[in-house]
Parts: sequence; structure tokens; C-alpha cells
Amino acid sequence: MRVLRLSYGVRGFVRLSDYALRWSHMITRSATDRARILAFWERHGLAATQEAFRVSRRTLFLWKQQLREGGGMPEALNPKSTKPHTLRRRTAEWPPEVLAEIRRLREEHPNLGPAKCAVLLRPFCIARRLSVPSARTVARLIHDLGGLRLFPEKVRHDGRIVPRKREHVLRKPKGFHADYPGHLVTLDTIERFLHGTRRYLLTFTDTHSRFSFAWATRSHASQAAAEFFRLVRRVFPVPWVYVLSDNGSEFKKRFAAEVRNQHLTHWKTYPQCPRMNPHDERFNRTLQEEFVNYHAGLLLDVRRFNVRLVEHLLWHNTERPHHALGLKSPVQFLGEKYPEQCKMWWHNTFP
Repeated sequence: MRVLRLSYGVRGFVRLSDYALRWSHMITRSATDRARILAFWERHGLAATQEAFRVSRRTLFLWKQQLREGGGMPEALNPKSTKPHTLRRRTAEWPPEVLAEIRRLREEHPNLGPAKCAVLLRPFCIARRLSVPSARTVARLIHDLGGLRLFPEKVRHDGRIVPRKREHVLRKPKGFHADYPGHLVTLDTIERFLHGTRRYLLTFTDTHSRFSFAWATRSHASQAAAEFFRLVRRVFPVPWVYVLSDNGSEFKKRFAAEVRNQHLTHWKTYPQCPRMNPHDERFNRTLQEEFVNYHAGLLLDVRRFNVRLVEHLLWHNTERPHHALGLKSPVQFLGEKYPEQCKMWWHNTFP
């Protein structure tokens, strides 16, 4: 079940909730204990209180003064901040030359980490007979200097220059294994060049049953991927849970909206990392070696190519043996292992 945060986009909601949480816990447990010790002191005297709670006379009078200045409210006994008024500045202890070199390294190489900065900083410090900071010290100096982080920028349509924010996407967890049909389905794209034109094959694979499908298009837009997604939902009519794809533009915008409308979780692979989608990549190779390479000329007429492609996919899913399935076809595997769920072929009425 997906958890949706209803406060997203509401300005000041998190700050208000933080205030409410703070107000609901105004009297801390330490303040309650101190109030109980003061009450015990008034009832049984100083000697008994010191013996029972191991509290000095000076501390008792300090708590009593705080309670009196707070108007008798228990909140006055809450522990105060113990942060020192004067803090040691780490940047003041290191020579300006070292700090300037760290700034230069981070400006020229924004993604250079503190460990690598420390390695490059070592010959600079040795040549000038300066102290060489460790990697951890360099990390603290970078933090004290404000982070020294530069973000890439982009120009908007109205001429404003804004930072290019990194896109945060869901990644496939390590060690994930599909346990049933539809648990994880994968999609990918094959691009082919023919006589100066481009054709695209959108491919689909169910990682558990190895049921696969493909469709050729002239467009590489997300609308084509969304239409392919709706087509595959009818071809493979089992409940889906997770959808895995790469970071291509065809799997964004309208395709992502279609996945959200179906209340599915969309995972994406790491850039330039096809091994995170091995099942569909293997189907791409099989499809090209067994069909596309022998019918590449039909790609100029996408409609004729798709007719022949569907005929091949029917054989691929119903008759072709798969080593991963014990030399059975995907439909045979589904019919034998999940007979009550398989609705993709004729009913088996034989005894």
C-alpha cells in the first residue's frame, strides 16, 4: 500500500506541526523529576534529599530559583541549552592557503569528494611546508566553508537562470526476486536504423514467467510508450505490482502518468546500467537474432512488420522452449503452475 503525504505543497504545514509537537511536550521528563525532588526537599529536608537523590545543595537552590523566576510553572525546570557561547572555529586554525586551495578544487571539480581532495591537497601542502589535513578534516572544512557545492544551471523559457535539480527516482532494490506473474514487469526500447530512417521496438517481459511482447513504432515519444503500456495490459491480463524501465524520455511524462493512474510502482535502472534489467535485455537480443534481423526490410512499413511480429510472438510465448522455464513455453509454464489464474489461452479440458 502506498502512503501519500497529504501535506505536500501546503506552505508552513511542517513548521506548524513542529510547533504543535513542541507545545505538546513543553514539560520534559527532567523537569518533572526536578519538581518531584524539590517537593521532597520541602517535605523531608536537605540531608534526606541529598542522600536519596545525590543532588548537591547548590543545584537544589538553583532549581528553586528557576522555579520562582518562572512563576511556579514546571516548564521553568526544563533543561537549558548547554551549547558554549564561544565556539572554536576550525577554519581559523588552518592557513588561508589551504582553505583557498580547497575552494579552488571544489570550484573546478564540484563533485570531487573529501577523500580525493585530500589526496590532491597533500603535494600542495608539502611543497609549502604546511600541515596536511586528513580526509575527514577536509570534509569538516568543506562543511564549515558552506559546503562549496556548485549545482549545474539551466535557462528557462522566460530567461531566468535556475539550478538544475537532480531527479530523484525509485530504484530497484538489490536482491529483489519476482515471486509470481506480474510481480515485476520490465520494459525497454530497441532502436534500428534503416535507409536513413529510425524505427523503434518497444519490448515487454514478465520476469517470473518470461512472457514477452513487442511492438514497432515510428515515434519515440512518451505517448507511444503509454499506448504500448495499455496494449500490454490487455495482452498480459494479470495484476501488476512493479514496473521497471530505464531512464529514457519515452518512459516519462505520459507513460509515467499512465503508470500512476494504474497505482503501480515505477522503478528505474541506474544510468548506463542495463544489467539491472537483464530479462528484457535478453529478450531484446533473442528477438533481434530470431526475427528482426531476418525481417528488417519490413520496418519501412510498420503495420506489415507488426503483423509478422505478432505471429512470431505467438510462437515465442506458446511453443518456443525456454531454458529458464525448464524447456517449457511461458504459456505452458503459467498453465501448469498457475492453472486457476492463467486466462491467456484455451482451457485445458483433457483429464
